[in-house]
Amino acid sequence: MKPDSSKLKQQQQQATVATRSTQSAATAHEFNSPEEMIRADAAQTQVPESVKTRLADSVAREPAPKRPRPWWRRFLP
Repeated sequence: MKPDSSKLKQQQQQATVATRSTQSAATAHEFNSPEEMIRADAAQTQVPESVKTRLADSVAREPAPKRPRPWWRRFLP
């Protein structure tokens, strides 16, 4: 009985190693640029509610940008 149990353990270990290598291969990803890596990370990361609230408040407090003068106003007084 001992030889069979050691053979079974060896097969289970091999299956575990194969599963781990498959999982790690599935999570590996090569990015073409840093921007692509940041986008992928942002898609997976949850932003905390407190940060969302503070950001919305900060954006609301920003003054509206001034509209540039039309080009024709420079020539006509």
